[in-house]
Amino acid sequence: MGFSLFTTKEQTSESDERSDHASVIDAGSLQYTAEGGANSSKLTYQEASGAPIEVESPLGYSVGAITVVFLNLSKMIGTGVFSTPSSVLRGAGSVGLSLIYWVIGYLMAFSSLCVYMEFASYFPSRSGSEVVYLEQSYPRPRYFFPTVFAVQTVIFSFSSSNAVVLAQYLFELAESDYTDWKLKGVAVASYTVAVLVLVFDTKWSMRFANAIGVIKLITLIFIAITGLIVLGGHTAVKDPKLNFRNAFEGSASASAYGATNAFMKVMFSYAGYENAFNVVNEVKNPIKTLRWSAPLSLLLTATLYILAMIGYFAAASKEEILNSSEVAASIFFQKVFGSNGASRALNFLICLCAFGNLLAVLIGQSRMLRECGRQGVLPWTKFWTSTRPFGTPLGPYFIKWLLTIVMIVAPPAGDAFNFVVDLSMYPANAFYFLLAVGLVITRYRRQKLNIPRSEYRAWDIAVLFSILSNLYMLIAPWYPPTTGANGGDVSFWYATYCAVGLGIIGACAIYYFVWIKILPRYGGYEYRQSILHLDDGATAHSLVKVPNDQIAKWDDEHDAAGRLRHRVAHSTSSEEK
Repeated sequence: MGFSLFTTKEQTSESDERSDHASVIDAGSLQYTAEGGANSSKLTYQEASGAPIEVESPLGYSVGAITVVFLNLSKMIGTGVFSTPSSVLRGAGSVGLSLIYWVIGYLMAFSSLCVYMEFASYFPSRSGSEVVYLEQSYPRPRYFFPTVFAVQTVIFSFSSSNAVVLAQYLFELAESDYTDWKLKGVAVASYTVAVLVLVFDTKWSMRFANAIGVIKLITLIFIAITGLIVLGGHTAVKDPKLNFRNAFEGSASASAYGATNAFMKVMFSYAGYENAFNVVNEVKNPIKTLRWSAPLSLLLTATLYILAMIGYFAAASKEEILNSSEVAASIFFQKVFGSNGASRALNFLICLCAFGNLLAVLIGQSRMLRECGRQGVLPWTKFWTSTRPFGTPLGPYFIKWLLTIVMIVAPPAGDAFNFVVDLSMYPANAFYFLLAVGLVITRYRRQKLNIPRSEYRAWDIAVLFSILSNLYMLIAPWYPPTTGANGGDVSFWYATYCAVGLGIIGACAIYYFVWIKILPRYGGYEYRQSILHLDDGATAHSLVKVPNDQIAKWDDEHDAAGRLRHRVAHSTSSEEK
């Protein structure tokens, strides 16, 4: 395919660029469309089996640079920075090595952020991040990755752990005891409130989330500054430099399993650096906005995390942090302020951080679920795609609420609950690895087709580091703990969540082959895609069963993207409806 074809396309008028009826570019086994959305002056070149471009976002354009920063920051700053320092220290074995882990975690997150940035520059008018990037990196077998990722995303679209942690801190704030069922009840109520905050209006829900994000940022800045004051010897804390004199003492005792667990906790705390990429089609000039605001949110968070860790280690001894039943932040506040009122203030701030995290996760994952629905690989396409009646993704919000309530109520506390949390993380690591590898593949295809360069290109070293670090996060959890096969975070086999996570992905793959390959073979039909236009302006693919004797006629009447060949742009024929 020559460069001249794409040059001609770039020279078309703005109205043509934003049409939803772009011609199909034949690249042999793959077919590409070149279309544009109202949020960007750049075309989106994508394989035709992907969900169609929504020229006008039915969710609006409420996301600016400030919202990008706080969408990422609010998802990262949940309860991890307050509760994980002791676990990271235990895995690292020393104060110095645990601080290095937080720096390495930042580099791992930043390398993956670069991958997301380049993908977003390729597809500036598609929301949903991994949904889109995996769909376009691995377009064959047709619908395989969209199906597997969509089913996996629906299965793991719960936020039960965050809701339960919020409920625990609410009881701490109220200084009240609780039973398991009281805790579950408060968690259900908390999550329901979070959903209700978002379902009625996109613009104001974003503003509310931003406001909580500002409070979270101020909280971390306060802890960071206070920690530096403690380290300088200006408080009642005795010998604040104790942990830094022999900072690497104990490093040799750290095991491979402990190091892996420490990295898991660190990456859990950084999870969310990619959240804004779920709303790319709601951002005007997305690459210009994201290329500075997304890295800023991660750098700001990482800097405050590390300063907070220094403050924790300045205020309390290594043994106090390891042996205390309280979170590190609680020890810090008690050591520095020494009052019950300070502890209650901390619990209030942690509650706000946890609630803000629920909102940020809801916003991001609802867009992912909606994009999965727009691909046509989930049943009831309209349910996932429609933004009626409030201009919000009501269907995805409902699914997340329902599954979260089930996962709060159903699993018992203890091992089963911890297992569910770990289980939801491992398949995500597999997709992160495939995403980084997929960027290399996508680069090669675009170069081969002479597609014009995008606005952003990640450093090669960053892409390589992302591939290797995510590969490590896939392999290392299989390494057994020194205490034996049942000596991990749960009382049963330590790698059960890894095996079950891969098993779920395998089950999704089997579902795909039965649905797309086996049933059509015996049913005498094949699947073809058509364009579905909804009254609210939403656009999606719908997979249609076409009998074998009508396939030639269907292919003659429709292009690879599923549009009727004889219809002009914005067709509203009954078939497309």
